[in-house]
This record gives sequence, structure tokens and C-alpha cells, in this order.
Amino acid sequence: MSRIFVIHENEEWLPPLAEALDAYALDWDEIDMSARPVDLSQVPGEGVYYNRMSASSWTRAHGSAPQLTLALLENLQSHGRRVINKARALDLEISKARQAALLARFGISTPRSILAAGARSIADAARSFDGPVILKPDCGGKGAGVQLFESGEALAGSAQGGALDIAPDTPMLVQAYIKPAEPFIIRNEFVGGKHLYSVKVDTTGGFELCPADVCEIADAACPAGTGEPGQGPRFQVLTNFTHHDIAVFEKMLWAEGIEIAGVEFLFDDKGRAWTYDININTNYNGQAEAAAGIAGTNRAGMMAVADFLGAESGQLGAKLAAAE
Repeated sequence: MSRIFVIHENEEWLPPLAEALDAYALDWDEIDMSARPVDLSQVPGEGVYYNRMSASSWTRAHGSAPQLTLALLENLQSHGRRVINKARALDLEISKARQAALLARFGISTPRSILAAGARSIADAARSFDGPVILKPDCGGKGAGVQLFESGEALAGSAQGGALDIAPDTPMLVQAYIKPAEPFIIRNEFVGGKHLYSVKVDTTGGFELCPADVCEIADAACPAGTGEPGQGPRFQVLTNFTHHDIAVFEKMLWAEGIEIAGVEFLFDDKGRAWTYDININTNYNGQAEAAAGIAGTNRAGMMAVADFLGAESGQLGAKLAAAE
């Protein structure tokens, strides 16, 4: 049996996972990387290490946490420790550009993207797009900092006019905007590398689509019943959702050593799926799971994660053997 260590930087996102781990009576501890040095000469203790580092750490004044965590993960891996969502997974988490390259390599449709830094570079990139474009930080998270422009020329004008509120050296992704046929995206959740369920997310409120309960905004769950966009629950769990790209996502995640993740896509007016985001620090919406009738079961996100961690650490197997 091994102890479970949860690597993270945001205490507000920890309680749902803590409750699930405690529900299984698992032995675990946290490693908070928000202000933690990494001693690379230290031999790490035995255990199962679950990496939940978030690309949005910069929005909480923890901008250095991903780099510190990358060093920690490399040290863990060099000593043969069991790491769930290894350094490669975090490297992808903190770069939308590297995600786009990976998606293209696996033949997954993803919007045209150009990585740029600085006003002139962004303007030059923007002018190569004919239609609407999105500008987003390469190191994203929660949809923070995402801006939509009606044309590439409009973005170029804003960049050259000094209207973009970004640091001069911040890598930014200029990406073709794919208008969804309906105002929602689908987030596909994977645990243990396998599809758990999908979530339909209403996007009428904007690009900040964090599903965690603590991310809920005041109007995130409008009165249900009309079936119109923006008038029902913002997050709806789809327990029986299928799509041929899901099998490709599983293959991609397996190849990259990503075991727990959310992969987001949307559908255009021709029914084509466009994938644009991979999240290794995946959160789950408790209200949506309750509405789907899976809360408290191993079909629910955090319970599935705890079940997986318990099995990987050998703790659940030991408990079952002791009970027989």
C-alpha cells in the first residue's frame, strides 16, 4: 500500500476531492505548490502522486507554481515514483499552442492557431485570418483573458493601437473563431484514461467555463424548464453521450501519459466537431452530477478519481482483501 499525495496550488478546489478520498477512507496528504521550494537533491518518499496543477494559477498570484511543479514532477519521475499526470501532461496544460500541435498530430480537428508575442507579432498574425478571431493567453485556465474580435483586422488594429491589456512579452494564441451551431460546448471527462461522462456547458455567459462549484457565478444555474440557451442549468451531465472522437481522445491521452483530464470541443453549423482545449486539472460540478443522479457514486467525477487513486495506491485492494 502507498500513500496518496495530491499536488495542487488552490485550496478552494481541494475540498470535493478531499471528501471523496475520505469517503473511501484513503490515506492521503496534500502538497501545496503555491509557495513551496523544490529540493532536487531530495529523494522523494514512496507514494502515488496526483498532479492537479492548474494553468490558471497565474490568476491567483501563483504564476511560478507550474514551473516549480514541473521540477517536482521530474524529480519524482527520475526516482521511479508513481505519478498520475506526469510532467508532459503539465507541459501541455500550460500551453494552448502545444495542445493545438498535439491535437493536429492525432488528426483531431482544431482551429487554426498562431502563437505570437508582442503587439507587432500579434497584429501580423491576426491579419492572416479572414474571419472572426480569438486572442487567448498561451497559458490559459478558466477562460481567463480570452477575447473575441470580429475580424483579424480588428485585432490587428487593437494590437497596434495599444488597446490590448497584456504584458509585451506574454505569449498569446491568435486562433480562428469557430461559431458553434448552438451556444454550448461539450467537455469530455476522462479518469484512468477512460471516458467517464461528458458535460454540456452553456456558453451564453462568456468564455469563463470553470465547472468547479466554487467557480459558480451568480447566474450560473438559471431557472430550468424553458430549454432555451441561458435559461437552464449552465452545466448538464450527459451520461450516455457518444462521439467517434472520444476514442481518439483516449488514444491521445494514453500516448501522452495523461490519465485524468477534460477535453473540450464544440460543433459548428455543419455538425463538425472542433477540439480546442485539454485540461489536466479537471474539476466537476456537483449540482450537475446530482441532477444526473450520479452524485455519491463512482460515476461522479471526484468519486471516480478517488476510486482510481485508491486502486493505484493499492489501498482499496488491501481493504477488499481484509474484508474477505
